[in-house]
Amino acid sequence: MVSRRITIVDVARHAGVSTTAVSKVLRNAYGASPEMQAKVRAAIQELGYRPSAAARGLRGQTYTIGVLLPDLRNPFFADILDGIAERLGGTDYQVLMASSGNDQQGEARLTEAMIDRSMDGVVLIAPVASPRRLQSVARTVPTVVVGRHGHSPDYDTVTDDDFSGAALVVDHLVGLGHRRIAHIEHLETDAVRLREMPNARRADGYRHAMRAHGLGDQIDIAATSYTREGGYAGARELLSREPRPTAIFAGADIVAMGVFDALAEAGLSAPADVSLAGYDDTTFASFGPISLTTVDQAGHQMGGQAARLLLERIGDRGRPTSQVRLSPALVTRGTTAAPGAGP
Repeated sequence: MVSRRITIVDVARHAGVSTTAVSKVLRNAYGASPEMQAKVRAAIQELGYRPSAAARGLRGQTYTIGVLLPDLRNPFFADILDGIAERLGGTDYQVLMASSGNDQQGEARLTEAMIDRSMDGVVLIAPVASPRRLQSVARTVPTVVVGRHGHSPDYDTVTDDDFSGAALVVDHLVGLGHRRIAHIEHLETDAVRLREMPNARRADGYRHAMRAHGLGDQIDIAATSYTREGGYAGARELLSREPRPTAIFAGADIVAMGVFDALAEAGLSAPADVSLAGYDDTTFASFGPISLTTVDQAGHQMGGQAARLLLERIGDRGRPTSQVRLSPALVTRGTTAAPGAGP
């Protein structure tokens, strides 16, 4: 026999109060005495009542927030999610997450699904949509965009100073004595995203830092993707060039994992043969056998700031938009050393 869903009417009967009283308690509204609240909450607990999100949506709020990721396999996004979850802890909000697979059509479809389900707000992490599309979403539902450098009067943003972060890596490697420093970037063809996406800012920061050190003629880039497979392909391409780079700056830690694969396949290692640095300071970067030099862009803090801004936007749709930019920090570990240092 299938159990029917417990309703607000059942709660009211069990508590011996009106449905209006139950509604007041659920909404934390004025007029619910401590005694009434105790009765209603006891009834909710005993009956196992759960408010209907659809019904709450008809009243103007569902207490759900959508988070859209570009890639579930990149562990950096877990840090952002942790920050969002921590900031929302203790509130009535629940997070529903989806992955777009870095696909513009898939991203649009999932965003529309979140809007159709009356979510109170959305956090879009490194979205690939056009600025016009992002503005359209933000005019429909409170929106925070994470990891994209475009500004808008319609949505709030949280970013890392990716340009400066890339310079930290180049400065570190040059300080160790490297000159042939190569970079693996995410291939980007859209002109707007070339200005706004973090991968493009990191590539620009790499080029600028190399020129600042008088190494413009040593700029060496492989354009693949911010994936482990992209790192592997990019490293194979770079290692086949003459002269071979003495250091590789992978644009993300997940890319660096692919570089490790390519180095091992070629009978090489980091830092004995090629120094290697990543970006993101994901959890696995600090594992002893990996010990990856990388850039900490405070993913947990980014998520917390995104949740804070979204709650403020939900509370006041008309307030001026905010742009939060965090400062990166270099984390030096065991994959970088002077050229030819050897084991």
